[in-house]
Amino acid sequence: MLDYILCDLGLNKVEIQCAEANIKSRNIPKRLGFKQEGINREAKFINGCYNNIVTYSLLRIEWKGNQ
Repeated sequence: MLDYILCDLGLNKVEIQCAEANIKSRNIPKRLGFKQEGINREAKFINGCYNNIVTYSLLRIEWKGNQ
């Protein structure tokens, strides 16, 4: 999927966002080489409470470097 997005479509950046407390979801972008850009405090109302949202990103040059 990342090959298609970054190479075939020519996009420069992919972002993934997930709840700060969701460790399993946060491990996915980490495993793929994404960098954490920041935390949006209390950005989403999920299951009755506000949650911090972590943003990860990957640039095309970083993806090609992993290949």
